[in-house]
Amino acid sequence: MTTASTTTGSPTTGSPTTASSTTGDRQSARERLLAAAEELFYPEGVHTVGIDRVIERAGVAKATLYSLFGSKDELVRAYLLRHNQTWHDRLTGELTARYADPRERLVGVFDVLGERSAEIDFHGCAFVNAVAETPPGGPLEGVCDSARGWVTDLFTDLARQAGAADPVALGRQLALLYHGATLSARMDRDLTAASTARAAAVTLLDAATA
Repeated sequence: MTTASTTTGSPTTGSPTTASSTTGDRQSARERLLAAAEELFYPEGVHTVGIDRVIERAGVAKATLYSLFGSKDELVRAYLLRHNQTWHDRLTGELTARYADPRERLVGVFDVLGERSAEIDFHGCAFVNAVAETPPGGPLEGVCDSARGWVTDLFTDLARQAGAADPVALGRQLALLYHGATLSARMDRDLTAASTARAAAVTLLDAATA
C-alpha cells in the first residue's frame, strides 16, 4: 500500500518556504521604498516628490506601496522615522565612542552636528523640511514632535549627568541652540553654525554647573 507523503504546509497557509519567501519579498520591497523615499524626499521635499517617482526609483508596483503603507502620508512618516533612527544611531554612537564623560558628550553633540552639516548630502532638518507646508495638526505633527523631543531629552539627560543645577532648563536651552544651528547651517549655508552653538553651549553649561 502506498503511504501518502506528509507536508508541513497547507492549501490555506502555503509551505513554510513559500511563506518565508513572501515575507522576505515584502521586507525587501519595503526597504527599497524607504531607501527611494530617503533619496528623493530628503533633498527635494516630501511635497514636491510624487508617489510615481518613488515607486519608479524603488522598482515596485504602486499597489505594493499602498499595500505596505496605505498612503503617501504613511510612507512619509515611515521615511522620517527611518531617517531619524539613522541619525540617532550615528550621534549616540559617536558620543559614546569619542567622549569620556557627560560634559564632553554634551558639548560633543555640536561637534558631530558640525561634521554632519558639512557633508555634501546634508539638507537640513528632515522634519522642518517636511512640515514647512503642513497645517497644524497634520499627520506628520506627532512624529516631528517626538523627534524634536528626543533631542531635548538627550540634552536634559546629559545635563543631569554633568551636574547641572536645573537640567530641564539647560536641556531646553541647548536644544534651541542645536535646532538653530541645524537651521542656520542649511538656510545660511553657515558651516560654522555648529561651532558657534558649541561655544554658547559651553557658556551655558559652565553657568549651570558653577
